Amino acid sequence: MRCFALFLIVVHSCSQCEAFRGVDLEDLASNNTWVITYSSGCSTTCGLGIRTQRLCPLGTDHKANSPACRVRQVQCLDKWQCGLQLQTVTAGQFVELDCLEEVMEAMGHFAFAVSWHFARGIITTNNRFFIQRDVPGLDRVVLNPVKEEDAGTYRCDVLDTSYHRVKRMYKGLKVLSANVLNLKFTEGLTEWEKPVENNITVVTGKLYPSSTVQKVVLLSSCISITTAMIVFLGLFAFSYCKRSTRKGQISP
Repeated sequence: MRCFALFLIVVHSCSQCEAFRGVDLEDLASNNTWVITYSSGCSTTCGLGIRTQRLCPLGTDHKANSPACRVRQVQCLDKWQCGLQLQTVTAGQFVELDCLEEVMEAMGHFAFAVSWHFARGIITTNNRFFIQRDVPGLDRVVLNPVKEEDAGTYRCDVLDTSYHRVKRMYKGLKVLSANVLNLKFTEGLTEWEKPVENNITVVTGKLYPSSTVQKVVLLSSCISITTAMIVFLGLFAFSYCKRSTRKGQISP
């Protein structure tokens, strides 16, 4: 009985194989079957992006300018982890940290759920240092003006309507105090290095008062004269001693 049942299964499977073999390209073409002839790379390296595809009916000309083909755009996701981005600002500036960015904003703000976490005072990707942060703008953090206590790492997580994570980004923010360090070059110049208004040339002022310069010149002259006199007296004494030695050797 078991052998007979096995025989029926084999016969039925072979009949199905013959049926599938009878399906050819003409049958697929008659059923409006489309094939992807071109697919571009994802528009973003991380997070949800857009990919452009060209579809052509099966059995037709697959050239790019074929009127039978059509182009469509589909969502793509190569990886949801975007890594760490660093930014350095000065206290008092306007800072905006965007999570969705251009591609995901074009898809619509209401298509995603964004949550923010913050690690105060450190630049890290270790999730145990983060605490949840309430952001009124949802998709972006606005710091106006930014303060020194705002320095740290901001992490944003993006979920789609099916609650699948499609993006995670870390934004490290370094805040410099305006009283300690000024990155403006012209304001950091000393008085004699600053350029004159309405003039490109740089005017170098006097480093010392005129009385100080005169004293330095006079002291240098005295030292030079004294040194020359000492050298002259030394040479004279050496010559005198040498002559005296010669006279002593000559006399009987």
